[in-house]
Amino acid sequence: MTDDTAPGDTFGVGVRLTDAAFRLVVHVPSEIDSGWSDPETFQRRIESYTWERLNRETTLSAVAETAESGETVTLGTVTMRPDGEVTADSLSVPTDD
Repeated sequence: MTDDTAPGDTFGVGVRLTDAAFRLVVHVPSEIDSGWSDPETFQRRIESYTWERLNRETTLSAVAETAESGETVTLGTVTMRPDGEVTADSLSVPTDD
């Protein structure tokens, strides 16, 4: 059973650029709530939340402009509880800075 007052687990989110595609990458913390029983589920939830929060086309265009093939560009973090509630995020479109 999970604690409903806990802030959740914080996942890093990035986009990996390859020669053929963009791949959303979810970095999982080493200590994770036991309520996450299926890794595919939280990865899909993080992906869905990321594209609700950031415009996919704008974000991927920015990744293409700032990264070379083989690089991963960090978009930020998402803190989520196992029930799917997002308690915080620091997502942003990458810039050339």
